[in-house]
Amino acid sequence: MERIKSYKDLDVYKLAMDTAMKVFELTKYFPKEERYSLTDQVRRSTRSVCTNIAEAWRKRRYRAAFIAKLNDAETEACETQVHLEISCRCTYLKREIVEELDDTYEHIMAQLINMIRGADHWVINSRSQRR
Repeated sequence: MERIKSYKDLDVYKLAMDTAMKVFELTKYFPKEERYSLTDQVRRSTRSVCTNIAEAWRKRRYRAAFIAKLNDAETEACETQVHLEISCRCTYLKREIVEELDDTYEHIMAQLINMIRGADHWVINSRSQRR
């Protein structure tokens, strides 16, 4: 197992980034009237998952701040799921694509929850690491 030196080494970050880029490509084909609403919202929330993971990584000195940022990433992932469902109901995306993306975001959220539950493993200078 490789040592994690950066948030860019985290599997959850890699998956979130890859999925954000996939959503970006898919939303290129949304109607122009959605440009400043749904298109922007879904792109923003996918990017926010990634940025909150990166911010959590930099906040590892403070357990509560680390967990708060991971919670923010989880919230943004769930928000993305809602935007994708709306995209499907508006027939901008096919149901199969949205189901695949929804499953991916469920996996991302599960990874974030595991990091939150194991926060002491990730936090710098936590009691468990001082022993």
